[in-house]
Amino acid sequence: MQLTIRWMDGLGFETDLEGHRMVLDGHPESGGKGRGPSPKILLLLSLAGCTGMDVISILSKMREKVDSFEVHSRARLASEHPRKIETVEITYRFTGPDLCRDKVRKAVSLSEEKYCGVAATLRPGVDMSSRIVVNGSELD
Repeated sequence: MQLTIRWMDGLGFETDLEGHRMVLDGHPESGGKGRGPSPKILLLLSLAGCTGMDVISILSKMREKVDSFEVHSRARLASEHPRKIETVEITYRFTGPDLCRDKVRKAVSLSEEKYCGVAATLRPGVDMSSRIVVNGSELD
């Protein structure tokens, strides 16, 4: 993997990601212009996207029919610079009338423990936890 970012002005940078133009920028309160997401929110997006793709792929191979699926992620940052991500909580929300809860648990576990390269990169420096909600009920 490789990429190049080009400085625009202020804290703004642009890049071409596999044919998709993307702008990164800082928040106005930190000197940016808010023209795009910040690097840390993109890291959180990468984690959610990586585990989400794993989970839906695994459930598909298990022949589970998912009607809807969302990955909610929340990070807590250190109060002092470098303001690193200290904790992340991921909530997996599924709907589907015939979803097997054991298969959903297994898919999430496989993603978190074996397949998600972003999670593996963040661990052990980031404390990560997760919750699974199927049809409105949280799994134990």
